[in-house]
Amino acid sequence: MSYKKSEKLFKKGSKHLVGAVNSPVRAFASVGGSPLFIKKAKGSKITDVDDNTYIDFVLSYGPMILGHRHKKVEKAIRKALKNGYSFGASTKAEITLAKIVCDAFPGMDKVRFVNSGTEAVFSALRLARAFTGRDKIIKFAGCYHGHADALLVAAGSGLATLSLPGSKGVPDAAVKNTLVSNYNDLDSVAAHFEKHNDIAAVIIEPVAGNMGVVLPENDFLKKLKKLLESKGALLIVDEVMTGFRSKFGGAQELLGVEADITCLGKVIGGGFPVGAYGAREEIMQMVSPLGEMYQAGTLSGNPIAMAAGISTLTELKRQNPYKKFDTDAQRIEEALLSSAKKYNVDITVNRFGAMINPFFTDTQVSNFAEAQTSDTAKFAKFFWEMMRQGVFLPPSQFEAWFLSSALSEEDIDATIAAIDKSMQVVAG
Repeated sequence: MSYKKSEKLFKKGSKHLVGAVNSPVRAFASVGGSPLFIKKAKGSKITDVDDNTYIDFVLSYGPMILGHRHKKVEKAIRKALKNGYSFGASTKAEITLAKIVCDAFPGMDKVRFVNSGTEAVFSALRLARAFTGRDKIIKFAGCYHGHADALLVAAGSGLATLSLPGSKGVPDAAVKNTLVSNYNDLDSVAAHFEKHNDIAAVIIEPVAGNMGVVLPENDFLKKLKKLLESKGALLIVDEVMTGFRSKFGGAQELLGVEADITCLGKVIGGGFPVGAYGAREEIMQMVSPLGEMYQAGTLSGNPIAMAAGISTLTELKRQNPYKKFDTDAQRIEEALLSSAKKYNVDITVNRFGAMINPFFTDTQVSNFAEAQTSDTAKFAKFFWEMMRQGVFLPPSQFEAWFLSSALSEEDIDATIAAIDKSMQVVAG
C-alpha cells in the first residue's frame, strides 16, 4: 500500500499549515508516519489521495452516523444551497431542527445553536455561572470538552495523545476556577464541595470518548446528580460525542440521569459545523435576548448546516439503527478479545452503543489513570496494520471508534479479518 501522495502533500502543507494539519490528532504524532490526506468518501468507505480505500471507523470523529454522502442528506443540502449560503437572519429550518432536538431530550425546553462543540461548552459554562451566581466549575481528568481555556486542564483527546498536561498560552487566571475530579469517583467531587461554596456546575461526558471509551460505573451519574442537587450546583452533560449515537436522543436516558444543561454537536450537523446547548425554560431564560447572559454568532443556525442536521436526524429516526450498532460493536469486541487471546496480547475493550475502543493494557479501564496504562507503541503497530488491511481508525489510543449505519455484513467480516492479522503483527 502506497502513501506517496499523502507524504508529498504533508511536506507541501507544512509550509503554510501548522504541522500540515488543522487539528493536532490528524498529525499522526502518536502512531508515527505521515498523516493521510483524504480525497473522497461514500457510504462506509473513505479513500485517500493515493486511492487507498478503507472501511471508515473515524467518521469525521462521529457525525457521519449514516455513512458518507447519504442520498437523502445530500439531496437536502443541494436544495438548501439553491436558496443561499448564509443570511445573518433567522430561517424556518432553525425552528424545525430545534423542535427535533428538544423533543429528543426530556430535560430540554429550549436550545441555542452554535458552530462547534467547543462553542457549545464554553457557552454552557457561562450560562451555569450566570444562573447560579457562582464561579467555579468541576471537570474530570481525561474528559475533553473542546479547547476553551478554562477546560484545558487534565484533558484527554489530543492532549492525552501528545502527553501534554495543558496548553501554553492559557493564563493561570483562566483556570483558577476550574477544579479537577476523577471519573467514576464521587468522593473526589464531594471533596471539592467541602472546600468550596462557589461551585456553579460539574461538566462531564456521560460516556467518556476522549480517553478512549470509558463508561460510568455503579450509578455514578445518578449519584453525582443527587450530590449536585443537594449543593445547588448544575450538571452539564457534554453529549457532543454521545448525542444520538446510542439511542435517538442522548446517553442520559439510557444511564438514568437528566442534565441541567446539555451540550450537543457532531451528529446534529450531519457533517457540517454545528453545536448546541439547551436546558429547561428557567435556565435558558438567562440567555440573550431573553436574559443577561450574552452569546452570539454570525453563522449560528447556518441554513445549510440546519438542512443537513434535519435530514440526518429524520433519517436516523426512521432507520433506528441502534440494535444493529450494538450487534456490530459486539462482534468487533469479540474479535478484538479473541484475537488478543490467540496471540497473547494484553487488551481491554470498552464499548457503548456505536462507540468502541480497545486499550492495549490488562487493566480494566474506568478512569484516565487506568487508560494511561495502555501500551501506545503496541497501538501504533495495530493502527498501521489495520490501515494496511483497509480499515481506517482514529490515530490515537485515546479516541473512540465510531460505527455508521452504512456498515455492511461484508464490512464487519473484513474488519474482523483485519483485526486478526493486525493482532498477529502486534504480537511480533
